[in-house]
Amino acid sequence: MSYMKQATIRTGHGIDTIAIGKVPVPQPGPGEALVQLTAASLNYRDIIVALGLIPGLGKEPDVVPLSCAAGEVVAVGPGVVRVAEGARVTPIFAPFWLSGAKPDPRMLGGPIDGVARQFIVCDAESLALLPDELSDLEGATLPCAGLTAWSALTAFRPTGAEDWILAHGTGGVAIAALQLAKAMGAKVAVTSSSDAKLARAHSLGADLCINYRTTPDWAGELRKALGDRPIANVIDTVGASQFDDNAALLTEGGQLSGIGMLGSEFSWTHGSPDVKLAPISVGNREQHEAMTAFIVRHRIRPVVDVVYDLDRLADAYRHLASGRFFGKIGVNLL
Repeated sequence: MSYMKQATIRTGHGIDTIAIGKVPVPQPGPGEALVQLTAASLNYRDIIVALGLIPGLGKEPDVVPLSCAAGEVVAVGPGVVRVAEGARVTPIFAPFWLSGAKPDPRMLGGPIDGVARQFIVCDAESLALLPDELSDLEGATLPCAGLTAWSALTAFRPTGAEDWILAHGTGGVAIAALQLAKAMGAKVAVTSSSDAKLARAHSLGADLCINYRTTPDWAGELRKALGDRPIANVIDTVGASQFDDNAALLTEGGQLSGIGMLGSEFSWTHGSPDVKLAPISVGNREQHEAMTAFIVRHRIRPVVDVVYDLDRLADAYRHLASGRFFGKIGVNLL
């Protein structure tokens, strides 16, 4: 019997409950594929599950964490036609949400076991092909952060050329939104508390960079630079604490994309009948495939700031919690 490394965490009990163990390598059944995972990435959602910030989000009493990974199909069960042995793939974030607008709540690394392991059996239909133009590590940034940014820019209000997009912060979603929006012809404003991070964002094409620590009235500074109500879409990873400022910046028909809760509860818990608030629930397989094709066509290279080995997963979580990163934090699963 072959064995693999696998991480678990006690849901809601903190980062220190992460454990790395050895378990048997699973085998695929009918309609399933066995994927050898090589690379993964973290999302703030992983902190939410670890700390129990949203009750019921994580499987009890423990869960295999992380939702985003890439690897290679090494075996398939009877009846599989979607993928073959040797195919490079990414398991999609919500394995049972293949198409349509209604999200499926069964998501990796939360309600169901995730990808912090060396092998995983997946329903073959939940696998998206990873093009050769992207590395495994780059592919591992796409299922949650990449697709969240894509959905924010395309699912409700298509991003137009010359639109101004406001992305808060320089984490995985914000940087993916910056790269995608620039490829769509939009202009992008970025906020951060770090001049060094803003310099990196500028090197990726950010048109306006504002340090909200040295410029507390960042919204006023943005209006001063761009005029009144200039923003077509706010990529809101902070939450309700910035709702009023964000809403006041939106142009007529503009969209507040409710994504994160880095600073407070989600924006959709606040809301306003006068604001076009779009709650972003990542996306389905069709959207994932459309995003990947767009990334390849426009030669976008997802940004990974630092990579940890699986044995140091707890350190990767602590790095994520510190906020001292740019883009994505990766995990080597080999």
